[in-house]
Order: sequence, then structure tokens, then C-alpha cells
Amino acid sequence: MKAILALADGKVFTGVAFGAEGEAVGEVVFNTSMTGYQEILTDPSYEGQLVAMTYPQIGNVGVNPEDVESRRPFMRGFIVKDYSAEPSNWRASQPLHEYMQAHGIVGIYGIDTRALVRHLRDHGAQDGIISTGAASAEELVAKAKASPGLVGQDLVKNVTCREPYDWNEGLWRLVGGYKRRDGSSAAKRSRKGSFTAPKYFVVAYDYGIKYNILRNLAESGCQVRVVPASMPASEVLALNPDGIFLSNGPGDPDAVPYAKENVRQLIGKKPIFGICLGHQILGLALGGKTYKLKFGHHGGNQPVMDLTTLKVEITAQNHGFAVDAESLSGAAQLTHVNLNDNTVEGLAHRELPIFSVQYHPESSPGPHDASYLFKRFTDLMAQHRGS
Repeated sequence: MKAILALADGKVFTGVAFGAEGEAVGEVVFNTSMTGYQEILTDPSYEGQLVAMTYPQIGNVGVNPEDVESRRPFMRGFIVKDYSAEPSNWRASQPLHEYMQAHGIVGIYGIDTRALVRHLRDHGAQDGIISTGAASAEELVAKAKASPGLVGQDLVKNVTCREPYDWNEGLWRLVGGYKRRDGSSAAKRSRKGSFTAPKYFVVAYDYGIKYNILRNLAESGCQVRVVPASMPASEVLALNPDGIFLSNGPGDPDAVPYAKENVRQLIGKKPIFGICLGHQILGLALGGKTYKLKFGHHGGNQPVMDLTTLKVEITAQNHGFAVDAESLSGAAQLTHVNLNDNTVEGLAHRELPIFSVQYHPESSPGPHDASYLFKRFTDLMAQHRGS
């Protein structure tokens, strides 16, 4: 079946449909990861977007029930060069196109993704539409132009949990899969801190949280309670956590003022660690500003320097907005910088146990260079409570 990708600036690509039939409208971005398409599909940070993979062969390992990062996929459309309809992997439970059909994700393959990526790099990320219907290219370009875009849209409300819940799953192992602990072991508090006997109680704001963040927190000796993005700061403090985590999520940080206000009220009360959108919201709460990047950072190969150690780490990233470095003054200081474009990749409070990073230390997919940040968080919690 024929499919068309039309961009708001009039650029049109014709290819072959896979996945669900219909139309999908959203911001078109590209991801440079060579592996991990299932984790990318299920990352809530892609809410409102159509994702193009730069790696050409997609679908060859199929889909399995373990490599998911949220309760369902959130991206609206998927764009690839070559699609493998018959997976060859011992963990695969179904082909990718069947998974996409089940979740309503419209896809297109067989287009020149190199040309698409160069176009987006030159002209910037922009709204587009994938269609498997009979509409003309002109009609589809008009629909893409009419899309509201990401700026000013609160997409967090579409991905956050509705009720609080406790997390009791650890990292995946080749033998046995994911480690799990029951409620009784999670309730046991240990002086040492471990997965089975956690030492710290962390409340995690869900702006679109990835499961592997929660797994890393659990493995670091944290008992984690995930709460909706709109939960008032007073209710979070009433839980008396050792620390507060601000998660990743989709879209424009300025479009979730309630999150900024909650974080502002939490500053100085508990240790805080933020990732991705959580980092941007923390930056706003500390008096900074954010802005939209030309085409964003999406992939598993972004070089970042930790200015506190001068070490360079290769990181996984997925964001279209960034904190303005010049707006960071007073209480906040720059701690990490992107070596490709010098954008802000991390910040910290000068006096309080508060820090954040723009990238994803939990990987999934991507390198594990920055996993040390979870220990940095537990160290801050230990220092704060004097243990």
C-alpha cells in the first residue's frame, strides 16, 4: 500500500505503508540510534511526533514484551528506510508492523531517509503528516501546515499516570529477565541500601517517565512512588520522601506551568534530581529560560562533558527544547555541556542538593556512560539526612 509523508514546507516523500492505516500528524524529527527502536517507540517523550530513524534497517529483531519503556507507544508515526517484516531474534514475539497496527501507529518505509534528515537539518524540525489514504500531496501539505506544533502545548497531561503507584522492578538480566521485589521487601528499609532492601524513599513526578529510569532508581536502593505530574508539592512533601525525582517527558516545558510551580515550592525542602523535561522544568523553577532547538537531539551518540570531572561521556538524548545558558544565574550553575553545539546538558544549585541533566543516563537504548548519576543522587540523599 502506498504511503505519503508531507512536510509543512511542501517537501513530499512517497513510500510504502506499514503498521496502522490512516493519517498521523505531528512534528517530524530524526533519531540517530542504531538499535533500540522498540524503546524509542514506547518513550513517552515522543508524544506528538513522527520519528524518522537514520539507521536504515528496522524491524529485523521484531518486538518483544520486555523492551518497553511505558504502558504503550506514544509516538504518532514511524519513518524508516528498509523494513524487515520477518524478524530474526530469539526474543521476538511478533513483527514490528503487527505491534504498530495494534497500537494505531502509522508508518512509512522505502523513502530516502538521508534526504529527509538533511532537509530537517537544513530547515529545522517541522510539522508533517503520514497518510495511507487517497488524499493528494497538496491536501496533505495543507494539513501539515494546519498542525498546531509543539510550542505552547501541554503534552504531559497525555502521558502522565492518573494515580500514584509503587515501582518494584529492577534492571534486566540475561538469565531471569527483570529483577522483581514484592511489596514486603520494598517496605523494608536498610542502612546499606540495596534492590531488595531499599534505603531511600523517592517520589518521582511522572511527566512521561521511562521505565528504565525507575529500574535504575530501584537498583540504586530506592523505594519509588510514582505520582501524577499535577500532584501539589504539599502532598508530595506530606509523603516525607528522602528525595524527589523529576522525569523526562514530551514537548514544551513552558506549557506546563503547574509543574514549574510545584518544583519551585519543593526547592530547599528535599534533594532533587531531574532528567530531560524534568531538567528543563527545574531550570525554569530556578529562574532560567528555555528555547526550542532547530532540530533537537535524538539518538544514542551525543558527546557531553561533565564540567565537574572534565570527563566526556557518550549519551542518549531525546529533546527538542533546551535551557538557555545565559539565563542561568544566581543559584544555578552549569555542570554539563554538549560538545556538538555547546548547549546546556546539566545544571546544579550552588548550595542546595539539587541537580539535573538534559540527557538520559538510564539509556534504553544507548550507552551506560552516565549511569553514575543515580549514585550521585543517592549520595545527596545520604548527606541530606546525615547518614
